[in-house]
Amino acid sequence: VQLQASGGGLVQAGESLRLSCAVSGGIFIIKSADWYRQAPGKQRELVASITRGGTTTYLDSLRGRFTISRDNAKNTVYLQMDSLKAEDTAVYYCNARGATADFDGLDYWGKGTQVTVSS
Repeated sequence: VQLQASGGGLVQAGESLRLSCAVSGGIFIIKSADWYRQAPGKQRELVASITRGGTTTYLDSLRGRFTISRDNAKNTVYLQMDSLKAEDTAVYYCNARGATADFDGLDYWGKGTQVTVSS
């Protein structure tokens, strides 16, 4: 089982991107998930979280510009990023907790997707 983070790219400041975090290679039901980011030379930081019931939390400085959501039918978590700024440039990672048919309490990280915002 792997988490696939996708949707990154190079955009101009003020534009938007939507990142996706999906499961591949097996059955893994996402219960809760987070998006993190890591900029060059900085520590990884938690950007947003979502529970299975849809409760969301955000890094305070990003509230209002970033929106985390999920589609349980597609077993996919999204991060909508609007009004992007140069300081949002980072590698974005998804982290999900959930279960397979045989095990619960599993935790997976996806490979990062690069977001670059030019000013």
